[in-house]
Amino acid sequence: MIPTDFLPPALGPQRTFALVAGVERYDISHRWNLRGPARDALRFAHWLTGPAQVPPANLRLLLSPLDEPEALDWPDSPAMAALRTAYRPATEENVKAALLDELPQCDGDLLWIFWAGHGYLGPRQELMLPCSDARPSQIRHLNLDSALRWWRTDLVKHRSFPLQAALVDSCRVDAPRDARWNFGSTDYGGGSSVPGRRQFRLYASREGEAAQNDAERGAGRFTEALLAELGGRSVRESVGGLPVAARSIHRTFRELRERGEGWQLPQFLVDRDWDACSFLDDDLTAVALPRAARLDQQAWDGLGALFEGRALPRCAYEAYAWAFKTAGCTTPVGGGLPGDGLLDVVQDLDERQGGRGGMPLAVPFVRFLAARAAVTGDAEWAGRLKDWVDATLERLALPVLPPPPPPARTTVVHVGLEPPPDGGPGFRARMWLRGERTEHIWESQGAPVRLDTVREELLRQLALIGAAPADGGGAGPQAPGGVDRIEFHVPYELLDTDFDQWPVPRGPAGRHRALGLLHQVVVRCPQERADTRAEWHTSWRWLCTRGGRHPEAVRVVEEAEVTDALGMELAERPAPACVLAHTTSAPHAGLLEAVLEGGVPVAVWRRGGGTPAPPLLDLLAPAGPDGRPDPGALDVLTLPARVREVRRAAAGAAAGAARAATGDGQRPTGEDQLVLLWDDPDDIPGSRSLA
Repeated sequence: MIPTDFLPPALGPQRTFALVAGVERYDISHRWNLRGPARDALRFAHWLTGPAQVPPANLRLLLSPLDEPEALDWPDSPAMAALRTAYRPATEENVKAALLDELPQCDGDLLWIFWAGHGYLGPRQELMLPCSDARPSQIRHLNLDSALRWWRTDLVKHRSFPLQAALVDSCRVDAPRDARWNFGSTDYGGGSSVPGRRQFRLYASREGEAAQNDAERGAGRFTEALLAELGGRSVRESVGGLPVAARSIHRTFRELRERGEGWQLPQFLVDRDWDACSFLDDDLTAVALPRAARLDQQAWDGLGALFEGRALPRCAYEAYAWAFKTAGCTTPVGGGLPGDGLLDVVQDLDERQGGRGGMPLAVPFVRFLAARAAVTGDAEWAGRLKDWVDATLERLALPVLPPPPPPARTTVVHVGLEPPPDGGPGFRARMWLRGERTEHIWESQGAPVRLDTVREELLRQLALIGAAPADGGGAGPQAPGGVDRIEFHVPYELLDTDFDQWPVPRGPAGRHRALGLLHQVVVRCPQERADTRAEWHTSWRWLCTRGGRHPEAVRVVEEAEVTDALGMELAERPAPACVLAHTTSAPHAGLLEAVLEGGVPVAVWRRGGGTPAPPLLDLLAPAGPDGRPDPGALDVLTLPARVREVRRAAAGAAAGAARAATGDGQRPTGEDQLVLLWDDPDDIPGSRSLA
């Protein structure tokens, strides 16, 4: 609690003022809309005017609800009735007028700022809170960090508002670096800092984390916990008890995390106590939940020898995520590995420790590596890793570990095509089948063959494997031994070829289905990677060690960005590992050259050119906290399956439209076709030239 002599003697309801905002509806897109913040703002205003007894005239209430204001659940009290007629929409103009013009002119001791809605971090980690009139051309917002700096200066009346508390129920995720996200630059300036002003900040999430919102109940989890702590307290009681309330809220969310119920809030961030000192690190050991053991020196010595000279294996992120799961902990939301070396990862795991079961996170991580090393043929390293795990479990008296999951089995047919040495017509062709092992299943003999011949042979091989049975069974889950994916290794000139549209006999009456509807179909061009092999491998490894997801993993390339310098720009860093092409020209007009020169292993475009509609990000990426497609949530490693889903959905929609228009079930022509370039450098069978 704050000592009683710390609070201004006259602090009370009459000298308490507040900005209370709840934003549910945004002009930028209906996908930004969310339900709950307006109700949260009303409940906080009800506490201020109820138990805290703050006059309604001291509040500036800003609401932009999804429904009509009259449909909101307004608390039944004279004070809330007064606010019902005085509230304003949560536009940028109204926010600035209330916070920077009206409230600074008041004579008070305490300012509350309560905001519920979306939140993003800018390039300098400032918290930007979009207003209801945010539009694609200009995302109008409140820069909270700049506003709080302004409130510490002499532009606010001297001796007024020595106490200022900001309570924010919003996400604090990084704003995507995309031309559509134009926040601009907002800084409110300020005068000279006034000594003695104290600010308290309490956020619903830490940097990089999303806040949880219960849309059905119309409530944020942070606001629920906050109001439960404030309860029936007066102004003086609530201000003096804020640090204690923050400790309690922090403890509540930490316990949710320990129970695996705090996915989006693995940690609860409180910025500073009233005296500007961090208080969450003080005396928390007394209330800390039981934690796991940490590695001893003998374990570290063993890992130093095991990991010496070892690069991060491809399965490192899977091992990292499985360590949290098997220890009963939530995986960090940000995704990706915490370092570039195995010892860096283990150090991070050891510092985090583990769950209530007592298992250090580092031990299941090493156990996973051992299991995968055995599968990939590195038996010697697998045995040494397993010996380390067994010895550590026994020495530290740890519980038994469950076996790691086996790697997902994917059956792939690789189709290699190369032009003949003399430059004549046709192609030299070869096929491999890769499942539990890789085997060569066909090769063209004698003269080069046409693509029609390759197609017929591919269909024959699929029938033999069992992926395309002769009885024409219906589409559905692949039978055991069926083919999941077909990868075409082709010359550069064939990258835009419609392999996914090759007709496959399917069902009675001569019906055919497109190959790309039955299987994942991708194209590859590994022979064009010779000059950028290092960049290609580095980018793929970077993607794998982040589990396929990262805010910088995917880049949308617009027409104006396709220049002679694009390839060199893409090669500068491992990210992006995937390019989505929004270009009107055919992809050979510069884009694919840049992708290959830049060492980018994955790209998606529309066959023949033409900007995809809807945009590729809308088709492929899940929605983020704001309802918009989130590039950081797109799992690039699952794109072959995702593109097939999109192809199937497009074919179904087009067939339905055709039936409605013509009364027949024929498949329409001219529908949008996606092409996926998928160059996994670790999976290239038969690398010797067919020539």
